[in-house]
Amino acid sequence: MMTRTAKMLLLAGVALYYTLVVLNNLTDFDSNYEYVRHVLSMDTTFPGNHGMWRALTSPAWHLTFYFAIIAWEMITMILLWWGAVSLIRVLRQPTAVFNAAKRVPVLALTLSLLMWLVAFLTIGAEWFLMWQSHTWDGHESAFRMFVVVGLVLLILLQPDTESQP
Repeated sequence: MMTRTAKMLLLAGVALYYTLVVLNNLTDFDSNYEYVRHVLSMDTTFPGNHGMWRALTSPAWHLTFYFAIIAWEMITMILLWWGAVSLIRVLRQPTAVFNAAKRVPVLALTLSLLMWLVAFLTIGAEWFLMWQSHTWDGHESAFRMFVVVGLVLLILLQPDTESQP
């Protein structure tokens, strides 16, 4: 039972994190929009870099990317909470039932990993050279979240073998 509880609590912790991320993006829209704007515009990368042809300077692109990130985070948040509640509901059920309830949490954590890997580390840090910015470089925090979420996913994926009363 302790292992199941740990899995459920770690999942709820990631869900809480995403709740705060979504709240911050919605209540402090301009600050986070500025981050997206600067990364896509590549206006704080190394002077004279040869990747500036990739820059997207149109506010329409900035808003499109930002709304897509917020939508991705909201979907992930909803699935994480759905998964946490699902695990709570089957906490004392037979092993097969508990393991089957992991489907939604695995999907949610995978969406999260893809966001950090694809949106931030691949597109932001590499394509838009975010790592060159001293002010708007978020690749270290993206990597940190990729590792945290990845560890939670690995723990969750461990087969539940406890005998249940």
